[in-house]
Amino acid sequence: AFVIGGLLRYGFSADERARLWQNLFDRPGGPMVFRFFLQPTMAALAAWRDGLSDARSGRTPFFEGAIRDPAQRTVRLNEALVATARIILLGLIIDGIYQAIEFKTFHPAEAVIIALLLAFVPYLLLRELFARAARWWFNREGDFRR
Repeated sequence: AFVIGGLLRYGFSADERARLWQNLFDRPGGPMVFRFFLQPTMAALAAWRDGLSDARSGRTPFFEGAIRDPAQRTVRLNEALVATARIILLGLIIDGIYQAIEFKTFHPAEAVIIALLLAFVPYLLLRELFARAARWWFNREGDFRR
């Protein structure tokens, strides 16, 4: 909400876009690089837990349910946000510390983009893969609802 409010009030100039992209690509080489491993790993663990749960309960795959069924769309996205909320919050805090060290200022849009790219996107992709792999494994074993 703050990011959108800031964009509406101050705009998003070409200089801001150039700074955003430059800062995003400079992050992996700067301090606190461990977050590029920590956040996706935490998201993968959450996706594994939820993917196995999807397979055990016999639910439709994550993207299929979210795309094809409008009633499931908000439920599935809310599940994903709740599952990754702590990871996203951790990412925002770590990126805030990084920006304080590196830039001596705080750019909220950059922090949100980094947190979503490192936590939410991997969770969405991996949950689907883990659920499909677990479903295949359970079917191979002959007991789908383990």
